[in-house]
Amino acid sequence: MITTEQTEKLRGWFAGRLPDDLFEELTEITVDREEITVIGRIRAPRLTEDAPAAEREAALESRAQEFRERTRDDRMAVAREAEHRFRRKVSWGVECGGRRTLFTHVAAPVMTRLRQPERQVLETLIAGGVARSRSDALAWCVRLVQRHTDDWLTELRDSLEHVQRVRSQGPDTEPDPEPRPDGE
Repeated sequence: MITTEQTEKLRGWFAGRLPDDLFEELTEITVDREEITVIGRIRAPRLTEDAPAAEREAALESRAQEFRERTRDDRMAVAREAEHRFRRKVSWGVECGGRRTLFTHVAAPVMTRLRQPERQVLETLIAGGVARSRSDALAWCVRLVQRHTDDWLTELRDSLEHVQRVRSQGPDTEPDPEPRPDGE
């Protein structure tokens, strides 16, 4: 579990390390055991107010692609340094005109043992065209749970941080006292 303080330090490192002109704003840093995802806001393309939805979508997509190609060297340099320092892969994304685009991200395998009833749920999602594979179906389920339990998950994360703070104050965190000369 990554604490709020660790996330804040990570965000501070990226804010200080990223080139000033890379993003209009660093909007989000997300971290887990395998990956750090860095998302920043970039300027939206200029379009007329009555531009059709297809034109707007194409413009946003091409702006994100242009940013990705133009900033690749700078982002890769920062990622190499961060991956060495934090021992996690770095992924990138942008927000542009209300649309989020992820360029690269880790698809980490998850070891799990599902019994037949759980597998049947995944198979139903596949048969219904919701997912292409069991892996997609499982990811869909996780996103659904996440969407409906954000408050509960936030409370759980907060309590885990509290547990970590209490553990860090325990007796095992302080050095052993020096032995007395009389052997006691």
